Amino acid sequence: MQLIAEKLAKTDKLDRLTCLRADGSRTQTQMPRQGIAPHDLLHYVVESALPLRHGFLGLVAAGADAAYVMELAHAADAARVELEAAQTESVVEALQTQLWAGAYDAEAFEEGVRTACAARGTPLPAGAGAAAGLAMFEAAQALGRQWQALPFHQSLTLEFRGHE
Repeated sequence: MQLIAEKLAKTDKLDRLTCLRADGSRTQTQMPRQGIAPHDLLHYVVESALPLRHGFLGLVAAGADAAYVMELAHAADAARVELEAAQTESVVEALQTQLWAGAYDAEAFEEGVRTACAARGTPLPAGAGAAAGLAMFEAAQALGRQWQALPFHQSLTLEFRGHE
């Protein structure tokens, strides 16, 4: 799936993410500006790194749109989908905290994942330890620099492959 992140006008508070699926269908969402890489682009980093199939982008690639919660509730494997979606969001939040801090702290990252998962009542996701956290942090920083350097009214295209 192609992710097309568009930086809109300088005066806008939101940018746009268009997801173009392999079948040609698409969906869009707004991305609030926050000074670091947008939250939805952090999903790209996390979902590319961890073996989770049902995070935000995984669900979109499978056909979900902005109302993916309805699809989630009716999925045959809803429990697994809900679990992985919550785990993904927990890791994204922990990564985002590290980016806001401006430096990677392995202990703080792992604690962030633990507390976010605990708040959602989900177990820790496989592969989200300190080493993976550092790799995701470095990838997110690189993507953040790329995003910040992007001129207004331009777009950044990423390929999301997901996990089968």
